[in-house]
Amino acid sequence: MDYLESIKTERLGRNLIAKGAIISYYQDDVKIPNGHVAKFDFIKHQGAAAILPVTKDNKLLLVRQYRNALDRFTLEIPAGGLEGPEEPTMDAAIRELEEETGYKAEHVQPLISIYPTVAYCNEKIDVYLATDLIKSSQHLDEDEYLTVEEWELTDLEKMIYSGKLQDSKTVGAILAYKNICMKKEPSID
Repeated sequence: MDYLESIKTERLGRNLIAKGAIISYYQDDVKIPNGHVAKFDFIKHQGAAAILPVTKDNKLLLVRQYRNALDRFTLEIPAGGLEGPEEPTMDAAIRELEEETGYKAEHVQPLISIYPTVAYCNEKIDVYLATDLIKSSQHLDEDEYLTVEEWELTDLEKMIYSGKLQDSKTVGAILAYKNICMKKEPSID
């Protein structure tokens, strides 16, 4: 056990402030190692899944959709929340692939898992890679409007490093996929 794992904190209370359609907002009282009691905001999320679809000619399918929190359209991989805490994330990712892009995949495999906002939210997004795509039909939710776009990996990478593509699940998925394409083993040095 390293030093940080031996440091103890104690949650003294968790108070529900508001409950929304996909999140619950709490304020926590936590006794921190120096003995003080700190207040923390906490957003509880039931989890999400995302998928990076790759065509036979190695184009990446992304969706452009309006995001109210940013008040603009963003370019992202298909994704969505779980229909319940027990839903397997792979099932959710496969569902979102067809709903948002109008494709099914013959092969789906885990790519990465991320926690996009660890300071105040427990949302975990499991991201999958979809290959051998088969045209199906799009089934958008009533509150969704999006377009499907094909992109070259190199163009998306340029957009990441120029700051034009900022969605964390999308950035992580693209860079993880690039790593696979380069056949490099991830390093934790």
